[in-house]
Parts: sequence; structure tokens; C-alpha cells
Amino acid sequence: MKKPKYQLIIDFIKEKIAKGEWAIGSPIPSQRNLAKQFDVNRSTVITALEELMADGLLEGKAGKATIVTNNTWTLMGSKSSTNWNENVTVGIHKPSVSMVQEINEAESNSNLIQLSKGELSPEMFPLEEMKVIVQKVSNQLTSFGYEEPKGNIKLRQAISDYLKVRGIEASPSSILVVSGALQALHLISIGLLKRGSTVLLEMPSYLYSLTVFESAGMELQGLTMDNEGIIIDSIYPTKEKGKNILYTIPTGALMKEDRREKLIAYCEREQLPVIEDDVYRDLWIDNPPPIPLKAMDHFGNVLYVGSLSKTLSPGLRIGWIVGSESVINRLADLKMQSDYGSSTLSQLVAAEWLSSNFYDDHLHKVREQLKTRRKVALDAMDKYLSPYATWDIPKGGLFIWVKIKPEFKVKRLFEKALSNNILLNPGSIYAEKSGQFIRISYGYASLDEINEGIFQLREIIKNQ
Repeated sequence: MKKPKYQLIIDFIKEKIAKGEWAIGSPIPSQRNLAKQFDVNRSTVITALEELMADGLLEGKAGKATIVTNNTWTLMGSKSSTNWNENVTVGIHKPSVSMVQEINEAESNSNLIQLSKGELSPEMFPLEEMKVIVQKVSNQLTSFGYEEPKGNIKLRQAISDYLKVRGIEASPSSILVVSGALQALHLISIGLLKRGSTVLLEMPSYLYSLTVFESAGMELQGLTMDNEGIIIDSIYPTKEKGKNILYTIPTGALMKEDRREKLIAYCEREQLPVIEDDVYRDLWIDNPPPIPLKAMDHFGNVLYVGSLSKTLSPGLRIGWIVGSESVINRLADLKMQSDYGSSTLSQLVAAEWLSSNFYDDHLHKVREQLKTRRKVALDAMDKYLSPYATWDIPKGGLFIWVKIKPEFKVKRLFEKALSNNILLNPGSIYAEKSGQFIRISYGYASLDEINEGIFQLREIIKNQ
């Protein structure tokens, strides 16, 4: 006899509890998510939850998540079981805000139109070239051992040569290979900065969607911006020397060379160290960007972070930090303590990409496709969103910042878009002050999806 649908939900939840996957104290998925998962209405979900509450396995309160309160063994025994949920918040690393967690989970959902992702579309992945390089590397393989603390020397030499073309003189000994730019920031936060230090940064900024510096005891302070980036007069120190660091990540608006020169001169004079997160540098569309801040650095004041995640493949997990040797030695020691080095195979593959013509050829194709994608997005926005929003045209990168007119609520737009299978990023997760911005990516979704997604946003705004 076929079980009723509410019983299927009961069995599913009991199995999760019995296996320990949903431990005591854990919140279970929302009624809306369970209804969607089992393709039932919410009344069916409520029936199942009420029975589980009556059995003593769950507890729910109005306005709060339903949590696991017991399992079969605790119901039978006289002693309560460990509530691991009490330990979830006691670690030193802060959780991401709930909206960021929701976006991170939704980005793996292939059924959504992804207008949020900061990565290149699978359509741009150079599959044939990657097969050639992986085959070449595999033919040269010997046994895998741990790499040098700073990373594979062949890769560090390839990074050194790559940076030289971009104006940065860095020997392999002043380069550390890391597992992406995020690990670079983590190592810097725990290895070089004092607790209570202030990280000065653009507002809005990618860093506001992370907890890496705050978890290490740092404070974040936004700086005044214009259409060329940081206004230098807004930087003047808030604390004594040694308690501030400047973080900058250009994602679309580019600081012109004279502004960069003044910024470097100011930071050198004030002994303000700089983290230059330059992962989007090679994704220029109209004109090549100005030379990096690191190229103007003559005193080891700038730590330069780069990566292949945005330009080639996030799955390689290969990035780098460039700095003075004493700093790189310190960070290399911390990296060895945390993971004993990035994947040897990934490092060898990355070295082949950077040391061959494949990478430059790939970048040329990527820029051409990004130019097409940006045009499709801008044309769709002109057609559908111009009565409701304004925006600037990015010079490079993957994103368009869209300012929604005040009469429309961005949080409501995000929620409605997600319920209509469209994922976008509200500006609030980057600490955009007005709360009226969304960030649209034209890098990942197909051209048809970009057009359809922007059309649907218009329909949602019209009906708010």
C-alpha cells in the first residue's frame, strides 16, 4: 500500500535524526523548503511536523525554526544526548550572514538563472586545451610528495614571468602559492595583523561578504569612493601606526594612474600596508587597466594577491601572494601548518597554463566573450529596467552594479527573484549603504538566461 505523503516526510526526518545527520539542537529545513522538496502543500508538511512534535522528536515555536530536541535513544534513556548545536557558535570563526549562506547554497543549483556567480560560464571553459595540458602533465608525473613550503618552483617561476609582463618584478622566493585568494586573506589575517586592527576598504566591497578578518579580531572601516575608486583624503589615519591596513579589490571601476601614484605615495608616507587583491585584472574589456599598485611599490609595502579562479578555473584552487621575503616566509610557514601545501597536480597544471601560449590565447577569447555578454546584459537592461533603475557601464570584470529606485525594495526583489528561479546578489551583503543596489553578473549565465533573467526582474519590480 502506498504511504501518504505526510508519512514520507515523517520517515525522511526520522532517518536524518537516526543517522545523526540532524543532531539534537539542529534546525530542520523550513516548511517552504520541505513542501518544495516533496512537492506537497504546506498543510501536508505541518501534519508531519505535528506528529513528530507529539513524538517528542521536534520542537517548534512561532516565528522560530523547528529544531531537533531528541532522538530515539534519548527518548528511551534517562540521560540526554550531546547537543552539538550548542557548540556551533562558540568557535572563533564567525558564520557568514544568513543571506550569504543562502546565496552560497543556491549557487550550486543548476535550475536557477545564475545572475550572481563571480566566475566564468562553463561555455568559456577551455576544455580541449585543459585536456592537452593535463595529458602533458600526467605523462611527466613521478610520485607525489609534499611541495616546498612556498609552492612548486616551476609554478612560482611561471608566476614570476607572468607578473613581469604586468609590471611587477618578483622573484620566485617572494611568491607564495595558495589555494585561492581567500586562503591568502586568511593567512594574512591570522599571521600579520594584530587583533583590534582596522582594515580600511572600499565601500561596497567583496570583503564585507566574508568574515575572514572579523573572525581574526579586525574591524572593517569603509572609505569614501568616487567613480575612480578610493578618495585618498578619506584615508587619514584613525589609529596609531601599525593598527591599520588598506585592502583594495578593483572589480569594474578602475583607479587611474595618477590616483594610484598618489595612493602609493600616501601609504608609504604613512607606513600604511596595502593588500592589493587583483584577481580581476586580466578580465578587462575595453582597455588594459593601469599597472598594479604593486608595480609602484619600492618598499615592500604592498602584498599582492592573484588567482586563476576568475580567469581560468576556480576548481584548480590556485592563487598567489607576492611580498617581501620575510613576510612570504611567515605566511608559507602558516600555510604548511594549515594544509601542507596546495595540490601538486593543480600546481603543475597551472604552471603549464602560465608558461605556455595557451593562457594568453584563452584570455583573449574570454575578453571577447565578456564584451558580448556585457552588451547582451546592458541591452536587456536598457529595454526592461530603465524605468526602474540606473547603472554604470563596467570597464571590465564580470559585474554590473544596478541602483534600484527607492520605491522598490531590494530585499523583496531578491526573495521574489529566488522564488522565480533567479539568483542575484543584493548590495547589502557588500555593505552598500543605500540598500538600493543589486549586483548582476554577466559572466556565468547563458546569453538567453541573461536576457530572460533581466526580463523577469522587470516583471517582479512592476508587480511589487
